[in-house]
Amino acid sequence: MLLAIFQTLYKRKEKIEDIVLTIQQSSSKELDDFIVQYEPFILNTTSTICGRYITKQDDEYSIGLHAFHEAINLYSYKKGALFLSFAKLIIKRELIDYFRKESRHQHVTATQLESDELHNEYDLHAYDSYIKNFDELNRKEEIIHFNEMLNQFGISLDSLVDVSPKHEDTREHIFSVVEIITSDEEMLTLLYKKKKLPMNLLASKVELSRKTLEKHRKFIIAMCIIAANDYIYLQSYLKRGD
Repeated sequence: MLLAIFQTLYKRKEKIEDIVLTIQQSSSKELDDFIVQYEPFILNTTSTICGRYITKQDDEYSIGLHAFHEAINLYSYKKGALFLSFAKLIIKRELIDYFRKESRHQHVTATQLESDELHNEYDLHAYDSYIKNFDELNRKEEIIHFNEMLNQFGISLDSLVDVSPKHEDTREHIFSVVEIITSDEEMLTLLYKKKKLPMNLLASKVELSRKTLEKHRKFIIAMCIIAANDYIYLQSYLKRGD
């Protein structure tokens, strides 16, 4: 019994990110044990997002549980150092999708039940406000996660304004560089492990000079982070011609 307690305490000292990466290659039993261990995190995160106390009997918990499982499967070095921060993003995305579907369902119900039209209009207005609040929460969570990622590279969020390409043709070249890096597993691995652009490999694959690449280094890294993490809201920065 004493040995089991000691082993449990010892395991808790192991980085959660290393545990997740190990679980991806291990048995379903270890996955199940890990999920059980983090049920309080799932409940707390889901309750915070929903703005009310959630139990295991609620549909929202089932969605949060499924999202946490998805986060385990999807997590990699590309997602940054903090697994729980990444898991929160996935849980919020799943819940947003759920409430949007519920909102569409409420809209159909409102058009069908004309006898209760005023009440349903109020419900729809409240639901729309709720969805907007959800979007704002998720946007903030993305920015927090993005900022954490930038910090690993010694880049601040504020500095991106000054280093953003001013000319459209330069932006086009930079976005092409971002696409090349994020589609090349070797370069993406080097970027995250070394915390700097893989200049030697990159120079052989792009037309831009090393001087130009270095000048826009921070912006290129920031766009690679956005592309690799599939942010819902920050993806707009990757659109050409904006």
